[in-house]
Amino acid sequence: MPLTDAACRNAKCQADKPRARFTDSLGLYLEVLPAGGKYWRLKYRIDGKEKRLGLGVYPAVSLGQARKERDKARAMIEQRQDPSAARQEAKAARAAASASTFEAVARAWHAQWKAARTDHHADYVLRRLEADVFPSLGHRPVADITAPKLVAMAKKIEARGALDIAKRALQTCGQILRYAVAHGFIERNPGADVKPADVLTSRKKTNYARLEAKELPELLRKMAAYDGSPYTRFALQLIALTFVRTSELIEATWDEFDLEAAEWRIPAERMKMRTPHIVPLSTQAVDALQCLQELRGLSPMVFPGERDHERPMSNNTILKALERMGYKGRMTGHGFRGIASTVLHEHGFDHAHIELQLAHQERNQVSASYNWATYLPERRKMMQWWADHLDALRKGAKVLPLKAA
Repeated sequence: MPLTDAACRNAKCQADKPRARFTDSLGLYLEVLPAGGKYWRLKYRIDGKEKRLGLGVYPAVSLGQARKERDKARAMIEQRQDPSAARQEAKAARAAASASTFEAVARAWHAQWKAARTDHHADYVLRRLEADVFPSLGHRPVADITAPKLVAMAKKIEARGALDIAKRALQTCGQILRYAVAHGFIERNPGADVKPADVLTSRKKTNYARLEAKELPELLRKMAAYDGSPYTRFALQLIALTFVRTSELIEATWDEFDLEAAEWRIPAERMKMRTPHIVPLSTQAVDALQCLQELRGLSPMVFPGERDHERPMSNNTILKALERMGYKGRMTGHGFRGIASTVLHEHGFDHAHIELQLAHQERNQVSASYNWATYLPERRKMMQWWADHLDALRKGAKVLPLKAA
């Protein structure tokens, strides 16, 4: 007869016996020892061999719970899976997880993840992990990472005012922990329980700071008189002339330029939209680049870092130069893009040409199969007009209207 709760409570083993077994059904039985310990066991056969599987200790595991565990094991047996072997594998996986630190798993994730990213972005993510995440979580077994520990790490970053970095750190940790689940280090992702908006201060999104077009002449004169590094002065000049994104400018290498053809061809892997981009160079831009060539050393970078010439200058260099000139909080390198777009539209240049030159997503609406050289002659004329316009503003001369240009 199947066991009852009362029978389990009253089950005893005679003192002269090593154990007593009280059978339930389908191979489940309660094993009772003389000292009083009661253990659930499942007897089963797989591949012609008789085996036993422990299902817990009574009364911590009730009769009903033991039957549920029995049914799970028997379902595996019907699928020709040995529940005892599966348990050993799971135990080994947990042991491996406890021996695998979060940093080790994160570096394994990064090695796989970076293949589809630019070198610059991949290096940035790793540096952020090393600076902000590993000091708090890196030494811990990945299996010990919990939602509160993730929140504490993010709050520590937020406390120093780096809200955006705190949000990205949480998001990156979520990706790492998904990788840990997929590779058997942990069974579930605690990062799925935490969203940045749940634990970090919300901040209203604002556009990049930029000046009004009427303030541009004074800025251009201050840029021309800038007494800092010549690399910074030329970087300011070129970002104004080409209105590319700051990262696209400072990461430029000399092999991207054809000064004779007056073209700068930025490869797809360095572009935000992951398509190659041509920047027609005005005579002023070519002149600036020729001056930069006179400063060139052995570095392939057009704007090498101050200490490591194999890496580009800091992303904050242009921003800090603008701050030195008195434009803190009022102008950024990205601001030149907005000013150029506004002025070019006001002077009647074609919207499609402007958007193509800004390398915006809208270029895909201009042509179903986008050609990176689309409207190149028109854009070349537009970029030369823009450079002449900046010269006129800086000198205080009368600005040429579009027809005259």
